[in-house]
Amino acid sequence: MIKFYAALFFILISGIAAQAQIKTDSIKADSIKRLQAVTIKGYLSDEPLLNVPASVSTLSSDQLKQQPQGSMVSAMNTIPGVRMEERSPGSYRLAIRGSLIRSPFGIRDVKIYFDEIPLTDAGGNTYLAAIDVNSINSIEVLKGPDGSLFGANSGGVVLLNAINANAGNFASLAMNGGSYGLYHENAGVQTASGNNLLNINQSYQTYDGYRQNSAMHRNYLQIEDRLKYNGNSQLKFLGFYSDLYYQTPGGLTLAQFQADPSDARLATKTSLSAQDLKAAVFDKTLFGGVVNEMHLSKDIRNVTTIFGTSVDWTNPSFTTYEHRVENTYGLRTYFELVQGAPTENVNWKINLGGEWQQTNSIASDYGNNHGNQDTTQTQDRIHTNQNFIFTRFEGHFYKKLQVEAALSVNNYQYQFLNIYPLAQTTFIKRPFNAELMPRLALSYQITNDFIWRASLSRGYSTPNTGEVRGTDHVINPNLQAQDGYNYETGFRLRDKDERFLLDASVYYFRLNNAIVQLQHPDGTTYYTNVGGTNQPGLEVYFTAWIIKQNTSAFIRGLQFNQSYTLNKYTFRDYSTFSGNTVTGTPRQDIVSSLQVLFPEGFYLFSQYSFTDSAPLNDANTIFANSYKLLGAKSAWKQLIAHKTPIEIFAGADNILNTHYSLGDDLNAALNRFYNPAPLRNYYFGFNIKF
Repeated sequence: MIKFYAALFFILISGIAAQAQIKTDSIKADSIKRLQAVTIKGYLSDEPLLNVPASVSTLSSDQLKQQPQGSMVSAMNTIPGVRMEERSPGSYRLAIRGSLIRSPFGIRDVKIYFDEIPLTDAGGNTYLAAIDVNSINSIEVLKGPDGSLFGANSGGVVLLNAINANAGNFASLAMNGGSYGLYHENAGVQTASGNNLLNINQSYQTYDGYRQNSAMHRNYLQIEDRLKYNGNSQLKFLGFYSDLYYQTPGGLTLAQFQADPSDARLATKTSLSAQDLKAAVFDKTLFGGVVNEMHLSKDIRNVTTIFGTSVDWTNPSFTTYEHRVENTYGLRTYFELVQGAPTENVNWKINLGGEWQQTNSIASDYGNNHGNQDTTQTQDRIHTNQNFIFTRFEGHFYKKLQVEAALSVNNYQYQFLNIYPLAQTTFIKRPFNAELMPRLALSYQITNDFIWRASLSRGYSTPNTGEVRGTDHVINPNLQAQDGYNYETGFRLRDKDERFLLDASVYYFRLNNAIVQLQHPDGTTYYTNVGGTNQPGLEVYFTAWIIKQNTSAFIRGLQFNQSYTLNKYTFRDYSTFSGNTVTGTPRQDIVSSLQVLFPEGFYLFSQYSFTDSAPLNDANTIFANSYKLLGAKSAWKQLIAHKTPIEIFAGADNILNTHYSLGDDLNAALNRFYNPAPLRNYYFGFNIKF
């Protein structure tokens, strides 16, 4: 790491020296690039990021395209406080300011929205891997519990924005390929006619994988149609269909990992190998909704969303052959009242709304006969209902102080019925008490370029259906929701020329009734509550144009980005494990990147990351080693015939050829913790827009 930062320091000094050689007159004539003023939509209306009294991070379209375009893992991990993993291609895990002990097979404890539509179902599951990353225009991450507006969660909220409505009419085509059989194609068209805007996006991805039994492919089609009426009112339809298949190679022991990391799980005396079992996931997802934004007057607007999702999910695995059919439908609506006659010193707005979801699931388990469905083991129906109402006040006083107060009332219940073998005829209900989710936050503009913020919020996260019914097929109605308060303060600082931005946060989250995942000796999982966790943390993000963008120097621009995360998460009141580091949580994560612009549209992007060691079991007796990753991408961007932008690029990932596991199996039976990630690999491709 010292050598890396020494090299980085040399590059920065060289760049500054080159910048110093530019004549003053040339600087004045050049096109100077400032940091773009970032606007977020996460708090129900557009707001400048600088003043928002919350820890919010964004990924723009350009930032997403800088990363390898086969997965969103690398881009998401540039955000401090966010950890995304991919145990095998297509198998995502995501945590925001938390551990991954609740997420061995998916995404939990995080609420995700696709535009205004909840992608997370009433049971708490999110099929994020169904979405193609090239079909996403931008991402917002609201860190820390934010149930006052978005319902039950204790991790945070992710907002996926599908399109850029201001991009005008275009047709686009993107292709990239690379090592281990990677091929990824994406095509889109956007057309605006009168008051209507239509965007259609299609993609196909296939990948053989680094390990045995780790291939994947996905077909994806996304449509968004917007119709403006009565001035600023808008009716919008958004939907997608995804057909995803990925193989699951399974975890390896340390000895197996060191002997041949490309192996899938090997056969034993009592179990077949991953290849013999044809372990895989088949996920067909149909998602859609209608969003109506109506301006009832110049001071009042209403946004109402009706949505639904249908998921057909099949998983021949190491312990069972599971098939689930999950249908979700729901409604989300809110009103916004803004101050009728804004004054110079006081401005305010009030929101009032609610969200209701119902998810009905049929979960069936069979024996796995070499990838084929065998004898029935168990069948259950699980119906889950989640609803909440919320209100929010936001006030701006004397152009210095911004105050936010929000409160929601959350209700959650599920009911279950065993079809086989018990042949039950009546659902057994499991209600949870209604819970209040308050949030109080403020920011103060100390100077025009220095804003301090503080917040207090409560997190509340119910057990989801995958935890209530673990892979041991036993429904656990005694599993409790986890909750806790988050205390936070931070600041944002920029220079007067808006060439750099520093965003820092420090927080303490005290979580009660923490849900942890454990495994039986046969490898099946179940969940239980423990006393809780203490979660103090520090997050820092810095971005700067060390050399402003210009049109005359050899270095046409130099941008540096730095992300730093420090966690000290420990268990509390958990048997003999109290005081241990929370499983799967690295102490530190560091991500540094450098973008250098050259003449004729050439640029170089490089990213380095360091991930600290992390315990793999609750006892803290086995740790994953720390690891360092280095990636680089070079590209050429140009206008064809002065109007058609094209980008041709090539890059390499894991240049240091690091042996590491991106997604360890926590508390794994027989010490099968490790899911090795690809070694050094390469990619190339192009993007063109007509």
